[in-house]
Amino acid sequence: MGHDHGHDHTHGANKKALMISFIIITGYMIVEAIGGFLTNSLALLSDAGHMLSDSISLGVGLLAFTLGEKVASYSKTYGYKRFEILAAVFNGVTLILISIYIFYEAFQRFSNPPEVASTGMLIIASIGLLVNVIVAWMLMKGDTEENLNLRAAFLHVLGDLLGSVGAIVASLSIIFFNWGWADPLASVIVAILVLISGWRVTKDAIHVLMEGTPKNVELDDIINSMEKTKGIISIHDLHVWSITSGQNALSCHAVVDGDLSVNECQELLRTIEHELEHKGIGHVTIQMESKEHPHDDSLMCQNDEDSSSHTHNHEH
Repeated sequence: MGHDHGHDHTHGANKKALMISFIIITGYMIVEAIGGFLTNSLALLSDAGHMLSDSISLGVGLLAFTLGEKVASYSKTYGYKRFEILAAVFNGVTLILISIYIFYEAFQRFSNPPEVASTGMLIIASIGLLVNVIVAWMLMKGDTEENLNLRAAFLHVLGDLLGSVGAIVASLSIIFFNWGWADPLASVIVAILVLISGWRVTKDAIHVLMEGTPKNVELDDIINSMEKTKGIISIHDLHVWSITSGQNALSCHAVVDGDLSVNECQELLRTIEHELEHKGIGHVTIQMESKEHPHDDSLMCQNDEDSSSHTHNHEH
């Protein structure tokens, strides 16, 4: 129960961080987009484009947190927790598309650099940098290690921060050296950052959707610790996957010593569940069978429902 309470606490903190970040970023994105049009700066516009994707990303992230809180039902037995991963895929793909568009625009501008109102660009980019530093610091205090959704938002903001630095450097280059190409160059650097973070987030989210083994889980370590447990002969049909960021599940068949009583079986299950919880797996379903009659219900420790119901009580 302590584990669940901790999870709820970080969930609330994550949600609050996202909410405030969303309001700040959306507000400033509008300022930067207008500023980009008025000063004719692609670096500012590309940064505003990145901020738009941030704003969408944070908004979808918030929606994912809110939907993720909806309880499980008969039609969605895991609840809506996977929506968070779908949000991460959506974010990643949006970032990739935005970066392609910026590359295209910058290419046009290299061959024909337009006039840029560099002082206005410098002022707007400097405020942008400050805004991004504040938001990045707020998100850093959340759970960016474990939570894919929050990490996606954090990467977006980090890319933004660098975009603002690029726009500041470009505006100074135009003011002091009259380098018109500094503006499209800064936007290309932003586009590369956007592309990299978009690719990473998409790849990680697809890994979860494909039921891939969670990154923080060592399969060999899990098999060894289960097989070392007294009373277990071997493990097969093992599956480990993520329901959503930071929530891992495991199911397997365990061949056990045929002489174990029902109580000993329950004790064995509790031991394994306790072990696995320390290894980052909170949702465990183990089907037990005896060596002589694998898959024979009559000889599984009093039958598998005991273990399942026990597991679910443990989980909630």
